[in-house]
Amino acid sequence: MEDEFEPRESELSQTYSEDGLNVHIDIYEDGEGGWLLEIVDDNDNSTVWEDAFETEREALEEAMDALREEGIATFVGPVEEEQS
Repeated sequence: MEDEFEPRESELSQTYSEDGLNVHIDIYEDGEGGWLLEIVDDNDNSTVWEDAFETEREALEEAMDALREEGIATFVGPVEEEQS
C-alpha cells in the first residue's frame, strides 16, 4: 500500500492585510519537488495558481506581486449566504 502524500506547508505562508481586508498566502509542497500557491480570503474563497513554483520564495514573490499589482480586493470574494 502506498503512503498517502501529506503536503507540508511552507514557513513562508502568511497573512497579508491591506485596506481593512485580509488574505492568507498558502504555499505548500506539491509532492513532485515544486511548491503550490493559493490565496484564501476570510470567507474561504480561494485563488489557486495552476503551475507549481520551483521554490517557496518564488511562490511568495508571485503572491506579493499579484497582490500589489491587482490589489487585495481582487482576491476577496463574496460572503456565501447560508441556505434555509
